[in-house]
Amino acid sequence: MTTSAAAPARENSTARVALTALAASSIEWYDFFIYGTAAALVFPRLFFSADLPPMVATLASFSTFAVGFIARPVGGVLFGHFGDRMGRKKALVTAMLLMGGATTLVGLLPGYATLGVFAPIILIVLRFAQGLAVGGQWGGAALLAIESAPPGQRGFYGSFAQLGVPAGVVLANLVFLLMADWVDPEAFQAWGWRAPFVASIALVGLALYVQLKLEDTPEFKALADAEEERQAAEARRNRSPILQALTQHPREILLAAGAFVASNGCFYIIITYVVSYATTHLHLEKSTVLWAVLLGSLISAPSLPFAASLSDRYGRRGVFMLGALLSAAWAVPFFLMVDTASFGLMLTAIAIGLILLNLMYGPQAALFAEMFSVELRYSGASMGYQLGAIAAGGFAPMIAVALLEKFHTSLAISGYMVVLSLISFVSVFLLSETNKRS
Repeated sequence: MTTSAAAPARENSTARVALTALAASSIEWYDFFIYGTAAALVFPRLFFSADLPPMVATLASFSTFAVGFIARPVGGVLFGHFGDRMGRKKALVTAMLLMGGATTLVGLLPGYATLGVFAPIILIVLRFAQGLAVGGQWGGAALLAIESAPPGQRGFYGSFAQLGVPAGVVLANLVFLLMADWVDPEAFQAWGWRAPFVASIALVGLALYVQLKLEDTPEFKALADAEEERQAAEARRNRSPILQALTQHPREILLAAGAFVASNGCFYIIITYVVSYATTHLHLEKSTVLWAVLLGSLISAPSLPFAASLSDRYGRRGVFMLGALLSAAWAVPFFLMVDTASFGLMLTAIAIGLILLNLMYGPQAALFAEMFSVELRYSGASMGYQLGAIAAGGFAPMIAVALLEKFHTSLAISGYMVVLSLISFVSVFLLSETNKRS
């Protein structure tokens, strides 16, 4: 094959891998996010005793939401080991199967009135399974795109896996809006909310089909051969990739976790807690808030690959730290605008908040991947990512509920967002630039 003929073939393969990473990531995050929406709108009354005060029931519901984040580092360890030993695609497909099964079962789970205390217990187990799956998914989807990217474009192609987050938000909220529009409120509480969960099994099946077809390409057969040789060498050393990553790169893993707390914690306040806050305290219709989150996610999505491309050109750290500082500055205006209960101002607050977070989230996949050598990359990058998720994202809605209950002002939550942003700024400041590494 001539050089001129090989170039388009490589471009097509790279584009196919990037789109596959986007599809896989979108489906996984859709499954993960519909739980957050349901936790804000449905689960407090359905899976917990009616005797609980509304605030306590909401806090209990968000605590099950947090369980998924507790599981994410465990998923990062399990799938990181599997992905570094057996290959990226196998780990990703396994994570998708686990996520699809757990999400579908949540949609079929009877409530507290039927199962009593076993209902929230089973819900917690299924949420833990979701956390395991998403803990493994990110590394597989991101590394598929980044390790196949042309030189100098790792940030851009890695952002396709990151784009699954806004895509998942849009899909999750759109499905809930449609169900709420098609059925009356009583039917929605009784069974309408279940349809988005059960539908996830079909989406996962479609993604698995794409993944399996992608393995048949010549480029990935060559990668599989190289992977077999690497596995044999690993087996001779007989040491776990996750243990090697923890012993050789503890500083990098901790700083990666710190870098992620702002984009993760502030993100869940913006897209999950705000739904509960606006419907409970501002007395807005849930459809109004969901539309604001959906449109804000759509508006902000193009900024994600744009920020990643900037990091390819100017470096990961500068773009990331700019996003952290601007996110800290936006925390107070964000809640001041939300508190007006104006749809336009709420949409503006959400869209700008997500755009600023994307200055961090866009370059993040490439930054984390470039911090580790190829034989430890799945384990190291996944551990940093998931430790940051458990430190901030899973507990952010709960902390926001507690802060509002104690201080009776949303500005307390803004202060929490500022702290998260400053932690991420300092963490990235302490890292070395990575975008020129081979």
